[in-house]
Amino acid sequence: MSEKENLVRFGISMPQSLIEQFDSMIAKMGYDNRSEAIRDLARKALLTSSTMKPDETVAGTIVMVYDHHSTDLPITLTELQHDYHHAIISTMHIHLNHAQCLEILVVRGEVAKLRDLQQRIQVLKGVTYAELSVTHVDESSHDHHHGHAHGEHH
Repeated sequence: MSEKENLVRFGISMPQSLIEQFDSMIAKMGYDNRSEAIRDLARKALLTSSTMKPDETVAGTIVMVYDHHSTDLPITLTELQHDYHHAIISTMHIHLNHAQCLEILVVRGEVAKLRDLQQRIQVLKGVTYAELSVTHVDESSHDHHHGHAHGEHH
């Protein structure tokens, strides 16, 4: 947060039990106060891919867990990654146990395309978990929405 940004104060009503759980959680996480914790929650909520414009350019990760014994799954995953090679910057593969693999794809591109990739992975037989996390929004991609229409010549 930049120093010159004004801090706006507002009150929040919460059930006693919820605020007690919240306070103990943020204390464990090392926050000094509720404000900073709530600011971080708000930032995190704004990075949820489902609320973003489909053509927003972002960077993040797709994390998946799958069973490598599933017939053809490794081949299908590899083919899928080739289809989306422009969006995949890096991959990391970890063997969790004798059957399960954890794979992390570092991705960058339009939200809609990254969500397509995540959904295509998720529906594959043998994939037990696949989640897209957005950790960065390219500020430059915001400019397209406000300025002139695409394809306009000057």
